[in-house]
Amino acid sequence: MLVYVDDIIVTGNDNALLNHTLEGLATRFSVKDHEELHYFLGVEAKRCSLGLHLNQRKYVLDLLGNTNMLGAKPVATPMATSPKLTLQSGTRLADPAEYRRIVGSLQYLAFTRPDISYAVNRLSQFMHQPSTDHWTAVKRVLRYLAVTLDHGILLTRGTNRCLHAYTDADWAGDSDDYVSTNGYIVYLGQHPISWSSKKQRSIARSSTEAEYRSVATTSIELNWICSLLKELGVSFTTPPVIYCDNIGATYLCANPIFHSRMKHVALDYHFIRNQVQSGQLCVVHVSTKNQLADAFTKSVSRAAFTSVSGCLYQLLY
Repeated sequence: MLVYVDDIIVTGNDNALLNHTLEGLATRFSVKDHEELHYFLGVEAKRCSLGLHLNQRKYVLDLLGNTNMLGAKPVATPMATSPKLTLQSGTRLADPAEYRRIVGSLQYLAFTRPDISYAVNRLSQFMHQPSTDHWTAVKRVLRYLAVTLDHGILLTRGTNRCLHAYTDADWAGDSDDYVSTNGYIVYLGQHPISWSSKKQRSIARSSTEAEYRSVATTSIELNWICSLLKELGVSFTTPPVIYCDNIGATYLCANPIFHSRMKHVALDYHFIRNQVQSGQLCVVHVSTKNQLADAFTKSVSRAAFTSVSGCLYQLLY
């Protein structure tokens, strides 16, 4: 049972228990007659022959209507590869209120749209001092949304219980402070269930260190997901797998000799190696062209956006 203020979702595999729960709620509280899930907190849930499709189409249409962007010229990617956005680029906006409002709306939209995660993360970094260039980048995201209204997450039946994640880092990608950006996406079977694009807390001295920190962040998320699924009675026969495209970071997770060369990395990141050695986690190298998390760390070209995120777009209805 998921409760948010006065909105409630009740689900389960036992119809008798489900009805008993609904009747119990009705005896204690004043509730409306229950109905099939179709809309919850701005997220539309549609049942189709393939499964359950979650999207925010109406939310996007309202956002585009409020910004007069319904008929805007379409683009294939949410963010341009060049020039890179910086704190100094463009002319400072006289009134940043609309910029902040729209970026805030995009943050909520990213709940069902992993393809805009990096763009939203990047634009959120200029909330305090947005410029004309930043505003142009916001409008590009809206132009991208105008042609991808129906994109969302498709949950199908019979998925395997394999938990795996792709993780990546853009080393010193921010030209303002040279802090790296983490990106990861976690799958349960073929379904994306968690994703993130976020800057690291400190500057990394090497790409291996940046990637290693990204693996650490991903492993923390995997630990939480495993704990949650365990409470729900979902068990796994194999340990979760993290795919990383940096060979040095992959070796560092399991090789204590190579590990000694990275003593300057904070100790709290080294718990990854303990998990790998105990069999609770597996870190595997993957080629850069197959790294699905690449688009969560940087702005990529149209071809790369389509290629790297190919698997993701197959899951976007």
